[in-house]
Parts: sequence; C-alpha cells; structure tokens
Amino acid sequence: MTQPTFKKSSYSAGDDNCVEVAIPGGPVSYIRDSKDPNGPALAIDRAAHTAFISAVATGEFDLGLL
Repeated sequence: MTQPTFKKSSYSAGDDNCVEVAIPGGPVSYIRDSKDPNGPALAIDRAAHTAFISAVATGEFDLGLL
C-alpha cells in the first residue's frame, strides 16, 4: 500500500499546530496531527468527512464561544 499524501491548509502559514488531511482515491480520507507526521492517522469515511466539513462551514457546531 502506498502512503497517502497529506496536505495542510494554506491558512497554516507553515505552522506545525494544525491538522493535515489526505484524500486518496477510495472511500476513506485520513487526518493527522502535523506535529507528529509519523504518528497515527485517523481514517474516516469520505461521506462522513464531507458531511462534517459542510456542518462546520454552515456553523452547525458554533456554540457561541467566539
């Protein structure tokens, strides 16, 4: 199995305090901590990942904290 290619957000400005995402072909995407690139990665169903990103973008998780 080839290793997935992880990418950080363009908003990270080169900082290592962010998450990285890899979306290879197939039904799974991967998320990992940029501070530990050799550490574990969370494998998540691509449909669930898409639903999560959509919910974040529309404010579903805004709890009035900001």
